[in-house]
Amino acid sequence: MASSQYISFSILSCLILFGSIAPFPLAFGALPSDTEKVSLALYYESLCPYSANFIINYLVKIFEDDLISIIDLKLVPWGNAQIRGNNTFDCQHGPSECLLNTIEACAIDIWPDLFEHFPFIYCIETLVYDHKYPQWDSCFEKLGLDPKPIGDCYISGRGKELELEYAAETNALRPPHEYVPWVVVDGQPLFEDYENFISYVCKAYKGSTVPSACNDLSRNSIVLKKNLENVHLVSYAEENHPKETLLSRMQSSIRSWAHQMVYAAAAI
Repeated sequence: MASSQYISFSILSCLILFGSIAPFPLAFGALPSDTEKVSLALYYESLCPYSANFIINYLVKIFEDDLISIIDLKLVPWGNAQIRGNNTFDCQHGPSECLLNTIEACAIDIWPDLFEHFPFIYCIETLVYDHKYPQWDSCFEKLGLDPKPIGDCYISGRGKELELEYAAETNALRPPHEYVPWVVVDGQPLFEDYENFISYVCKAYKGSTVPSACNDLSRNSIVLKKNLENVHLVSYAEENHPKETLLSRMQSSIRSWAHQMVYAAAAI
């Protein structure tokens, strides 16, 4: 019962949030041009609990205040999936994840406006987070959306085409992604410090109209995480190979630490 109430509250909050977002640009004043916006890309997979946690508890914060006005957000639902023969693919968390990756890819394609596809993805990932992802299709009714375009996209094979495009984009990342969620700000991966993405966005923004969310942070510093337990809130591509995973985690942790040191040194 408590779980059901939590989902209802989350969805209601989502509806209220996105229902009130349309008038925001009118209150922004001089909006940043597209060339001034900071690119923020999330490479993820739909059933990864860490991806779901990031989307519903961290990424959603860009819609608070006016932070969204300086961000060009791109969602890439592929993650650690692997292409097999004849353009088929396997997903890390099984066929259900392949289904939901494709459904979310279709949503992005059908509703290219961020304010249209993000609420749908947020709804699905809320159910994933609460271990109720088989109820994903309830998001159509909750958000008042027509399920037919998504069904047509999936059945026609368009969704598979989109996923293969996302596979190519993910595999072309340099440096290569090592796990999900993999967060990139202006082309630079944040490694395990991804939850601190707002600090990086604010630091990367060079426009004159500074969002209030950035004023609440120190633009000249990156908050270094002290809690080592957060380091492993990722899902590695090679998680079925324990020895490789341990080595990858050690290497990634070192790179993440060095990355944060560079940002911190630049702020001095």
